[in-house]
Amino acid sequence: MNNIKSISLVFPLYKDKNTVEVMIFKSLKVLKKIKKKFEIIIVDDGCPEGSGKIAQRYAKKNQKIKVFFHAKNIGYGAAIKTGIKKSKYECIFLIDGDNEYNVNDLPRMLKALKNNDLVITYRYKNKNNIKRIFISWVYNKILRFLFSTEFKDVSVGSRILTKKLKKKIKVKSNSPFFNAEFAIKSKYYGYNVGEVGIQHHPRIFGSGSVVSVKNILLMIKEIIILFIQICLKKKLPH
Repeated sequence: MNNIKSISLVFPLYKDKNTVEVMIFKSLKVLKKIKKKFEIIIVDDGCPEGSGKIAQRYAKKNQKIKVFFHAKNIGYGAAIKTGIKKSKYECIFLIDGDNEYNVNDLPRMLKALKNNDLVITYRYKNKNNIKRIFISWVYNKILRFLFSTEFKDVSVGSRILTKKLKKKIKVKSNSPFFNAEFAIKSKYYGYNVGEVGIQHHPRIFGSGSVVSVKNILLMIKEIIILFIQICLKKKLPH
């Protein structure tokens, strides 16, 4: 697979009380299968459903599971940043807590990490509703145009990065723009970014907050700020 000996698996929680247990079971199964030292980092981003408390029950029985709490909801990107900060192993596998993406993609992503510093994913087929598919298409089109990237689907919440990249790339976004900002900055800093195609499973329980008006407006603001820093000022943001 490669010489990586340890993995931190990180996933955030918000309205995910119906999937947190499934995510824990699946994560433990795949991590045990690949036979590397591991930890599971779960971040409750002020979840109104008590998702983190469910995870905490498992953490009390398994020292490899660690749960962290935000006192209030401060955003998807903020939860991911907390997870990255708390992780301690050689590479970090980031995945959403709503079970839309399959943790069993991890072995293939580890193989791709052999020649890359960051591996992001794209959906073979986006199984969301028409509204979300359209927003995702427009979002990716805009980012490819503004930042001259060729990423197929930079918004997917399943990716893996090296510890070296954790130390070098500083992301400002607390919103879902985190994923795009991380990939774009990695590219502009000259790191190798690979892409792996994955299957997508639409969210079954509840509804996510990624495409809320609040998040869309915040992401537009953050896109403009990053564009000014990178493309107009020609200055790489830290």
